[in-house]
Amino acid sequence: MKNIKITLSLVVLLGFSSCDNFLSEVPDNRTQIDTPEKISELLVTAYPTATYFAIAEAMSDNVFDTEITTTDKKNQDSFNWEMQTQIDTDSENSFWTGSYAAIAAANQALDAIEKLGNPASLNPQKGEALLARAYNHFMLVSLWANRYNPSTASTDLGVPYITKPETVLLAQYKRNTVKEVFDFVEQDIKEGMKYLTNEYKEPKYHFNINAAKAFACRFYLIKGDWDKVLEFSESLGSKPINIRNYTAFNAVAFAQMPIEYSKAEQETNLLIDYPYSIANRAGAYRFALAGNRSDEILGTSANMWGKQNLISARIQWYSGMIVGVPKLYEYFKYTNLTSRTGNPYTATVLFSNDELYLNRIEALVMKNRMAEANTELGYFLGTRTSGYNATTDKLNETIVAAKYPVIANEFTPFYDLTPTQATYIKAIAEARRKDFIREGLRWFDIKRFNLVVVHNTLQFGKVVRNNVLEKDDKRRALQIPLRASDNGIEKNPR
Repeated sequence: MKNIKITLSLVVLLGFSSCDNFLSEVPDNRTQIDTPEKISELLVTAYPTATYFAIAEAMSDNVFDTEITTTDKKNQDSFNWEMQTQIDTDSENSFWTGSYAAIAAANQALDAIEKLGNPASLNPQKGEALLARAYNHFMLVSLWANRYNPSTASTDLGVPYITKPETVLLAQYKRNTVKEVFDFVEQDIKEGMKYLTNEYKEPKYHFNINAAKAFACRFYLIKGDWDKVLEFSESLGSKPINIRNYTAFNAVAFAQMPIEYSKAEQETNLLIDYPYSIANRAGAYRFALAGNRSDEILGTSANMWGKQNLISARIQWYSGMIVGVPKLYEYFKYTNLTSRTGNPYTATVLFSNDELYLNRIEALVMKNRMAEANTELGYFLGTRTSGYNATTDKLNETIVAAKYPVIANEFTPFYDLTPTQATYIKAIAEARRKDFIREGLRWFDIKRFNLVVVHNTLQFGKVVRNNVLEKDDKRRALQIPLRASDNGIEKNPR
């Protein structure tokens, strides 16, 4: 059998940056991927080697100017919705390249499976490769394109959707439209889910069946297909016990909490990744969750019933000015014990039952199934509230509307909202904001709901710059990394 050409020649997409050595090998030196074992090994690399957490979080309304002294230019650029030029850890470039490297691995696995005759015994690997390819493209289009809107998706610039390994050194790529990317993602999800299995030694580190359902729910939520969201979340039930237990989480020793949050034994965690990242080192970020502003998101005033939020019960302080829920566990792999040098990897939960449940509740609201929405949202918020009393802490339209009154032109997705839906959607978005603080999901709600964000830069406590991300602001789509645009990938308009 001929050597499989794995390079994809992602030199255009990856910008000649260093990625997996396997992907950068010249054809004659590449390993032959010609056995089920080698295909399975290759699929371990079909997940992003970088994370978007720090980028997306800094662009959101979860962060403020703490005025601490720092040299992290990437954090400043993200806060100001300006293009990052850095190519190092936790940069826009690293996530772009890491995602396309993962896509390369998925495509190579699919190609190898096809060359082996598509045996049924390799269906699990085929399903995983298709879901991984879909997920990586979905995250790229979610960051580097305008929000999904069916009325403009056929003309909005998306990202290149790569489905085949490459056989030439310098392939030229064009950006697919957002509609084309979403169509390809949906196709890969549907096809991949036919073959998925849970039969892995470590299923939480692979696209297992439940992780695929959670991904499908997120995808169809963005598309506004509420029936599909409910279909893929039905197995959770109305009051699931396999969501995160914050009472138990808060009882864990402080140093253990980040490990506890992301470990595979947590029932809520459906897909876990360990990308190369120092996102846990929030003390290095000037623009972060400020201690004097955190109550706006996590305090009692932000609780539906005015009680303490369990999510804020144990909070991590840096220099007395920056706070963060201790949920990102960094594993530092030493390469030289004498010099104490090595590589940092941060545990990231890519999908969870918590997100799946909130997505389900949002779909119930959009289907006007309000009795069920009240039951399920009340239950979810109750699991996050200290002193919650199911008998007295009720949830109904009056209570939700009083806490989250409708503000004209605030939440403006591509579809219409009734006043009742608008107030519930805001309540759900705020619940999602709390639950996934530090994990970047808030940015995607800001994009799809077209929320206005104000970022103030301070000097001695006074505002010296008032930067506003208006509705439909072009900066909502990240600019294509320089090394990719220099090699022919069309830039986003500015």
